[in-house]
Amino acid sequence: MQKALIIKIMSVQFKHSVIYHILIDRFAGYGGGDWHKPVFLGGNIRGIIDKFDYLKDLGISVLWLSPFYKTTAYHGYHITDFFAVEPRFGSEQDFKGLIQLAHQNNIKVIADFVPNHCSSEHPFFQAALSNPHNHYRNWFIFKHWTDKYVCFMDISSLPKLNLLNPEVQEYIIKAAGHWLAMGLDGFRIDHVVGLPHSFLHRFSAQIEREFSASLLIGEAWLEQIPFKLLKTIHIKHKYLRWITRLHQEQIQREYIDVLDGVLDFRFRELLVTHIAQNSDSRYDEQKLNILLARHYKNYPPHFFLPTFLDNHDLNRFLFECNQDEEKLKMAVTLQMSIAQPAIIYYGTETGMTHDQPVNPAQPFSDLHARKPMPWDNMNNKLLAFFKKCIAERKNQFKRIF
Repeated sequence: MQKALIIKIMSVQFKHSVIYHILIDRFAGYGGGDWHKPVFLGGNIRGIIDKFDYLKDLGISVLWLSPFYKTTAYHGYHITDFFAVEPRFGSEQDFKGLIQLAHQNNIKVIADFVPNHCSSEHPFFQAALSNPHNHYRNWFIFKHWTDKYVCFMDISSLPKLNLLNPEVQEYIIKAAGHWLAMGLDGFRIDHVVGLPHSFLHRFSAQIEREFSASLLIGEAWLEQIPFKLLKTIHIKHKYLRWITRLHQEQIQREYIDVLDGVLDFRFRELLVTHIAQNSDSRYDEQKLNILLARHYKNYPPHFFLPTFLDNHDLNRFLFECNQDEEKLKMAVTLQMSIAQPAIIYYGTETGMTHDQPVNPAQPFSDLHARKPMPWDNMNNKLLAFFKKCIAERKNQFKRIF
């Protein structure tokens, strides 16, 4: 079979896939601890392997892992080595073993990739602080050496990488290739709005040449970014668009023909407004379908828009529904009927929720959406409903990825 045809078939299969999003430290293998604190609880890759039958039984076709690279933070986004597995999550052999197991069961594996920034404890940043003439100083963006540098979201422990530096670009692309060569099937690219388009074009082109069947899905979202931090963002006309209110639709469209797709935050906005926060027990199905049809007309058929109801940065959808399980079921039923990849955030299928909102202004409030998987307290009726919806989706599209 010709290579182009194989890639086309894989693309169609991905569009109809069901993706399961796991926060490694909170899914399985943990040994206890206080989830209210931003600390490692012990979840690991071996735990995912041990629970693989659960994932198969659920009916997923793609597994999405949170960052597994060497890190100082339980969630994985404070990277200290882009080429190593975090020892608290497991070994490289564990990582390879999970991919092999997944592939044996016709399940693809993608992972978070974080090219925008690293931990302030990364050896390269520490070297940049050691001497004003150090080679790695130009790998970061210093306003005043050593105490003023550009960060992600003004978080001093997350210095922004200078991705206009060709040497940094090459390093990050090499890191991505390192894991794709081990069998990863693609990446969810963190904070793409912070990445220069020149880097993204080079990144995508090189990955396409070396790993043509891999997928690159971006997180294009500006919800939590204040005006003062727009200097760290790389989207067109950002100041004018911020003043005139940035529209999620426009932000997502900016990555057409740059990446394979972006997470569909606009889809979630519509479902939160018209289902979760609707005062009626039912929603206006016709109106929502019209809005969704209008939404999808803004994108070419080849551009992926993975749908999701919740994730690690947002309120659980059941919380948005004021704990109304029937509204969650309505949203899931609609999500599974859409011909775009459907993402399930771990635990949503078994009723995980919280009683306090995720509030960006409140430090660590996102922990409410990152509780450990409740293996001993599963909502089996809701879980059965999810399995049914996934099975019906597979039957509807007649393809299993």
